[in-house]
Amino acid sequence: MGQMIEFKRPDGQHSTAYLASAAPGAPGLVLIQEWWGLNEHIRAVADRFAAAGFETLAPDLYRGRLASSADEASHLMNSLDFPDATHQDLRGAVLHLAAAGRKVGALGFCMGGALTVAAAVHVPELDAAVCFYGIPPAGFADPARIRKPFQGHFATRDDWCTPAAATQLEQAMRGAGQQPECYHYEADHAFFNSARPEVFDAEAAALAWQRSVDFLRRTLG
Repeated sequence: MGQMIEFKRPDGQHSTAYLASAAPGAPGLVLIQEWWGLNEHIRAVADRFAAAGFETLAPDLYRGRLASSADEASHLMNSLDFPDATHQDLRGAVLHLAAAGRKVGALGFCMGGALTVAAAVHVPELDAAVCFYGIPPAGFADPARIRKPFQGHFATRDDWCTPAAATQLEQAMRGAGQQPECYHYEADHAFFNSARPEVFDAEAAALAWQRSVDFLRRTLG
């Protein structure tokens, strides 16, 4: 079980986050929430990554608010200041973990996947990124600008982060000379979320989990 802590943003303000601790010297991971908020599922995923050997910090981007319906989640996501979340909350979380001298990765789902791409573009201290079915507008974070190890997990039946969008992201990175690892699953959007049985796919989730852990261990040391 982790605990809620405060960390300092580059602008001097403070944000809260759920910290799931691993052994001393473990690499760091910033875990980025779905549009539902920093809920029980995301905290459980943070605990799971800590058990796998990553000091995991999940910023509370909604400042304590949680969504219980898709409409409410959409409202919270659309009200989020994405540049502030990226340049302040996420960069602050990366710097907090990196202060111990460790390498730090980012991993996020849905909205958090889009913010993972944004962090890969805009947070220079980030060492690696893993995106689950989320892509930001290229005007804010063009994936062609990513210059660090990147892994993406996408669903073939996704009508939000569509297969076409996933292909475009990969092509943009490859066109810029990068070599992203991108995987596509015969599944629905949010297939990793075990708290949503209507879309959860245990086989795809297990495979994506192992690929993510292997990638982070390889890139973060």
